[in-house]
Amino acid sequence: MKKQLILAPTVAGLAILCSYSAGDKHQATAAETQEVEIKFSAVVGEKPFSCGETYSNLGAQGGSFTATDFRFYVANLALIDARGKAVPIALKQDGKWQHQNVALLDFENKTGACTNGTAETRDRIIGTIPQGNYKGLQFTLGVPFNLNHEDASLAPSPLNLTSLWWNWRGGYKFLRIDLKNQMASPMPAGKSGRQNSKIAHTEGSQGGSHGGGLQGFPIHLGSTGCQAAANTQKPSNCANPNTAKIVFSNFNPATNTVTADLKSLVSQTNLAANQANTPLGCMSEPKDSDCTGIMQNLGLPFGDKPAAGQTFFKMK
Repeated sequence: MKKQLILAPTVAGLAILCSYSAGDKHQATAAETQEVEIKFSAVVGEKPFSCGETYSNLGAQGGSFTATDFRFYVANLALIDARGKAVPIALKQDGKWQHQNVALLDFENKTGACTNGTAETRDRIIGTIPQGNYKGLQFTLGVPFNLNHEDASLAPSPLNLTSLWWNWRGGYKFLRIDLKNQMASPMPAGKSGRQNSKIAHTEGSQGGSHGGGLQGFPIHLGSTGCQAAANTQKPSNCANPNTAKIVFSNFNPATNTVTADLKSLVSQTNLAANQANTPLGCMSEPKDSDCTGIMQNLGLPFGDKPAAGQTFFKMK
């Protein structure tokens, strides 16, 4: 009987076989995912946001203001499939605008009144998602707890902006919009205006008007009631996380855009007044009544008021 000769595979042959397997797996993975782009825009009512423009009829009293900053973080983006299941978007790790599951949207360009910002802007989020049919979008306004209480001077981009950070205990400013009051009279010589965009999270101030009203109204959303021995230590929890979950049940990334509307955000707020012994504007402090309407329009509980439907984010 003639014996059959069986050849043992060579090292080179195994390498080729492995390379084919790896290539097939890569192709299969690529075929099973698709790139998705979620577009955002900043508006003030019917007008697009611009650093150099003054907007009238803002707030409950209808004042004229110029926005000097407009930035916010979003996280945990997902598309909603036909069965109502939220499928996470894997963000592109670009080393600049997106890190892990967090992304920065930036609509100021450091021109005009936006001197505290950066020249580059960002109006979209890019990632991948499994192939499928999707009908909706959800995301969170804010930074997840595990990333929120880091040292911004050591953190990777986009979490390295100290202008969007309070301290280790307070964490990041999830949303920063600063308003300059165009109707306010100049501060007298020797007086320090409260419009400083670097106002500290825990800073107290005596509210009041100067001429035509307050010099400005900053809106800084972030976590409060975070328990830690010192500002340089990470907290174990925060009584008020102040992260808002946003859901659009009917959203098509190919045709729709998420808009952030400043006019809607401040519609119930008197921007020319400030509660005594509180920071200027709204710094997310739970006892600051200047935050009541803003928190409600962000869909967040505040004080003794439960969360209501948010009006800041819209779809077009």
